[in-house]
Order: sequence, then C-alpha cells, then structure tokens
Amino acid sequence: MKSLNPAYLLTFSSAMELGSFTAAAERAGMTQPAVSHQIRELERRLQLRLVERVGRRVAPTQAGTLLLEHAARIKLALDDAEAAMQRHASTPGGLVRVGTGATACIHLLPPVLRQLKRRMPAIDIVVSTGNTPEILRRVEDNALDAALVTLPATGRSLDITPIVQDAFVAIAPKGEASARRISPQALARRPLVLFETGANTRRLIDEWFARAGCRVKPVMELGSVEAIKEMVAAGLGWSILPGLAVAPPGRRGGLDVIRLAPGLERTLAWVMRRDKPLNRALGMVSEAVLGLRGRKEARWLQ
Repeated sequence: MKSLNPAYLLTFSSAMELGSFTAAAERAGMTQPAVSHQIRELERRLQLRLVERVGRRVAPTQAGTLLLEHAARIKLALDDAEAAMQRHASTPGGLVRVGTGATACIHLLPPVLRQLKRRMPAIDIVVSTGNTPEILRRVEDNALDAALVTLPATGRSLDITPIVQDAFVAIAPKGEASARRISPQALARRPLVLFETGANTRRLIDEWFARAGCRVKPVMELGSVEAIKEMVAAGLGWSILPGLAVAPPGRRGGLDVIRLAPGLERTLAWVMRRDKPLNRALGMVSEAVLGLRGRKEARWLQ
C-alpha cells in the first residue's frame, strides 16, 4: 500500500471538524469537488468507508474516528516541523565544512573565522586541511561545503573565485643570507627542504626552477609549513614558502627571509559547487572570505 497523503488527511480532519465538505473547501481555498476527491481517495487507499451523512452534516464512521486520532498526531508533527524550520531560518547558526591548505588554515583563516564567531556564535565551522586535488574532490563529492585552495583548480561542477595573491619567499637559517634577493640558480645550489610532491604549491615551485633551467633534488620533502620552518631554522637547508607563512616578522623566528628574483606568486581561490544551496551560515562564511578579494600578501617585504 502506498503511503497516505498527509494533505488529504488534513482535508479529511477539516471536513469532519466543520461537518461539511463545502466549509472545508472554503477554509482551504479549494473547490468542494476537490475535497470530495481527496476523501474518496483516502477511502480507496484504505478500503474503508470513512464518512457518513447525518442529516445535512458529514460525520466520521468508526474507522474515520480512528483515522482522525492519527491525523491529529500527524498535524502536530507537521506543525512542529514547520516551527523548527522557521526557527532554523531565523537563527544565524548551522554547520559549515571548509577545506583548505595548511598555510591558509594557520595564517589566513583564523582572523576571518574569529570575526564570524563573534557575529554568529551559533555557527559551527569545521576546517579540514589537505592538498588542492584532495580538497577539490571532497567539495565535488559534497563532503565539504567550500574550500580555500591554491590555483590551478578545475572541476566541471565547481564555481572558482580568485581571492588572494600570495608572493613566495626564500627562507634561510638566521644569518646565512647575504643578499635581499635570490635567483633560482643560486637557490638550487643550496640544500633544499621543500613541500612534498603532489601539492599545487610544490608544482609552482618546481615550475619556477624549471623556467630557469634548474632541476632540484630536495634533501627533505615535508607536508607541513611549520615543519619546514623548523628544519630550516635548525640549519638543515633552505626553502621556498608562501609569504603568508612568514608574515608578519613575528613568524620568522630563527629565519632570514629573502625575495625571489624573478618573483613567484600563487593565487588562493574560494571554491564551491555551482549547485550548492547557500543557507545563511554558508552565505556568511562565503561573504567573509570573499571580503579578502584583491588582497596581496607579503607586501611587508622590502
């Protein structure tokens, strides 16, 4: 048996309450034949007579009286559901799942998320980190609501909005850098501690060296910006990092920071599915992140 139509049950309840198909139709803004049809459909589905005439009024049969008890509970459940949805719509809260790289997670998102939590204490923001291909797959699979990733980023179902330009810099153990700029050729002669292969950031760095005719073989490959900084500060090599990771100067403990010549930049972009419903919480998170649009990092470099 197919499920009963809740709207038909409400029509039946109204007709029994008012004792008239016509009055029920007027209350619901329907025609009287439409009310009759809905009640006949209930009787057909249940294979029971639900209504009888008592004079000029209609009244429930014994089966109809039993059905009215269930219909009343269904109406209460529907009213509760509607009230819950109204509260949800009026309350600035909800869960937003954001994916990003480690650098943006540590150095870019915290102030944005802090301001959001002040404005919207009821919002829950869950941040996951990973490399760009992995994060994009999770957005496409709807396992994440949005992501802040390093370009390039592709996906037929994705809406990609460039947000922040971030200049790369070289870092060296404190006191080892004698110049304010360094070329790919000069940096390639140093022991290098680089990002692990597969990340978009590493791909950009490899391409920067390749354009200068340099092939590098790192002494270490790590997935963590902070781990790279610690290794370099310990004197185990030089590296190239996004400027976000060492700005402001308080993030440069034990490090010299040198401009790249020629320069190298990456673009961070905000990514969502094109068909993603934008509820209030996700809308506010997107608005806050998109507010960073046009920002250029590493302008503190002299």
